[in-house]
Amino acid sequence: MGRRYLLIGTGAAAMAAAETIRDLDTEAAIVAIAGEASGYYSRPGLAYYLAKEVPEKGLFPFSAADIARLDVSVVHASAAGIDRARHAVVLEDGTELPYDRLLIATGSSAIPLRVPGAELDGVVKLDDMDDARDLIRRSRRAKSAVVVGGGVTALEIVEGLRERGVHVHYLMRKDRYWSNVLSEAESHIVERGLQSRGVEIHYFTELAAIVAREGSVSAIQTGDGTLIPCDMVAVAIGVLPRKELAEKAGITCGRGVLVDQFLCSSDPDIFAAGDVAEVCEDSTDRRTVEVLWSSAVAKGRVAAHNMVEASSRSYGDAAPLNVTRLAGSKITIIGTVGNGADSDLEGIARGDSETWRELGDAVTVESQDGVAHVRLALRTGTIAGAVVMGDQTLSFPLQELISGRADVRDVGAQLQVPGAPVADIVHAFWREWVTQRA
Repeated sequence: MGRRYLLIGTGAAAMAAAETIRDLDTEAAIVAIAGEASGYYSRPGLAYYLAKEVPEKGLFPFSAADIARLDVSVVHASAAGIDRARHAVVLEDGTELPYDRLLIATGSSAIPLRVPGAELDGVVKLDDMDDARDLIRRSRRAKSAVVVGGGVTALEIVEGLRERGVHVHYLMRKDRYWSNVLSEAESHIVERGLQSRGVEIHYFTELAAIVAREGSVSAIQTGDGTLIPCDMVAVAIGVLPRKELAEKAGITCGRGVLVDQFLCSSDPDIFAAGDVAEVCEDSTDRRTVEVLWSSAVAKGRVAAHNMVEASSRSYGDAAPLNVTRLAGSKITIIGTVGNGADSDLEGIARGDSETWRELGDAVTVESQDGVAHVRLALRTGTIAGAVVMGDQTLSFPLQELISGRADVRDVGAQLQVPGAPVADIVHAFWREWVTQRA
């Protein structure tokens, strides 16, 4: 009888793992526990669903035929515990599912708001499919909304509600948007895009309380006492890894489930991937949490390789990558780009990587070339990270140069000349670099 692989979760990490396990072990029994009724869908796609750009059916990457092809048994239930001694996961109804290798891919969940009135009807989030449906339903009646949060998800809600005709007040705690990742120029590009869409931005403003009328949201009160009438309050202040199952089972955890470069936990038969995994690099003891779709897929594949063939593949070579759209501007963020400032949230924003914030002593190069904005972080003769906004011509070359740790010392001085044609220099260097590696 083949080995039995049990996956807790049916998100990007779990399904990438299922595909990889099936490729490597055709005789394996693969069972996935789907705690969410909607099963496997595109979490990044919820923004486009909310903005009326993608129908709900377009959010599902796998058809029933794809699941059948993988020969994955999906159990629609919630896991209540892990019995490590018996190698079994216990469901809420008491059913036990045995495993030889277990993958914890439980993801992350939104940090709840902690202000007076947070429990009122009309306080909403965008954490999963049900939340998206709820936002769409409420937007049909709502005239105005307040959105709180500093990362990608907050902007997804802002833009989705505006597209549905809701007037949006966006509360910003500081003087600019997402200051721990974006530069001042990049923040202002996003802010101007929001304002051009009719979004009312409130700088240096904190939510102090939510005001009720007959049990529902009617207004918010800011820190300085200002009242802003609204029909709903959308919250996106960060997420936390869902590590409760692992902690309850005695598996070593930090902010998430602590795993090594092979995605293995403190139990040799239990692995973790996706948002819940906190990777610890042996060489540096650096720990990172990433809440990125691309990272979840990569971690799922690496974990699966090591579940099938122990210590066969390491995680950590690829730079964290996210391609998204902020206020109408397409943006690609690769590698280490931020400055670590404004780290005042309890968790991490969805669509974010802690690696982005570890800029350290890097030299920053930033330029605006026509419709493209480019920022590079140069460190020890390589490009440590990059931000590309608008035209994406440079996005793929930079992904290759950063992931390949290309030696850019020959053009480093050119890139740092004020007013240098950064895009032209990078593109020419990349073409030569690719030719040399061929």
